[in-house]
Amino acid sequence: MTDTVGTRLSDAAITERLMALSSWTREGEAIRREFTFESFSDAVAFANRVALEAERADHHPDILIRFRCVTLVYATHSASGLTEKDFDGARMAERVADVP
Repeated sequence: MTDTVGTRLSDAAITERLMALSSWTREGEAIRREFTFESFSDAVAFANRVALEAERADHHPDILIRFRCVTLVYATHSASGLTEKDFDGARMAERVADVP
């Protein structure tokens, strides 16, 4: 892999990484995904698990909880764009949500 953590990714690298993820979209210099759960408690539990993993990785998404829906937005503000850290976070969230 040519890009290192903390280095802003090229548009081609971003497109390639998005294709490997499930339902993530690019919004400017961020990636976004909405996860829907069976209950509010499940949504909050997911958000808490993501928060714990994000704390361990020291890379925190914006997290919005609306009833059974959790929206995650990843961006690396210090790089003024997307980095490998954002895609690591997206993959972690998919693992936590048990997305195939």
